[in-house]
Amino acid sequence: MAEPLDRYDAELTTPEMVILEMDAIDKLDATAQLAERMHAAGRISDLPGFLRHVNAREHQLATGLPGGIGLPHARSEFVSRTTIAVGITKYGRALDFGAADGPATVVLLIATPASSFSEHLEVLATLARSLSKESFRESLRRAYDPEVIAELINSSLVFFDH
Repeated sequence: MAEPLDRYDAELTTPEMVILEMDAIDKLDATAQLAERMHAAGRISDLPGFLRHVNAREHQLATGLPGGIGLPHARSEFVSRTTIAVGITKYGRALDFGAADGPATVVLLIATPASSFSEHLEVLATLARSLSKESFRESLRRAYDPEVIAELINSSLVFFDH
């Protein structure tokens, strides 16, 4: 008899890819910490290679959103499937992702396979819509529980066929 599938196999994020009390010195450090979680989960094959793609994207255009959100992202051949890692910064810490209204306290790293251009845009657009709601941002900040945060992210993209 086959082993039952891990219930998180189909999910965009899992509690293991959520960092609470993230203590990062800057956006590159935050991105690296989140990418390490993706790598540990087997969703990124080459960590330095993927980080090069994220950082190149970050140089093209700031990825800060209003309301204290950082949304670094990249499509990369080192990504096996669309994945989101979430960092909630330590109290009193915030990271500059270039948003006009100031630094970020919630960071969501989005990784998509190089071939999935429309999927990448769809995930970005859907997350940006959810994150534009103050109630959603506050729910993420106040959750204090990786399970709850993973569920909030996954349910915000529930329509998404991945």
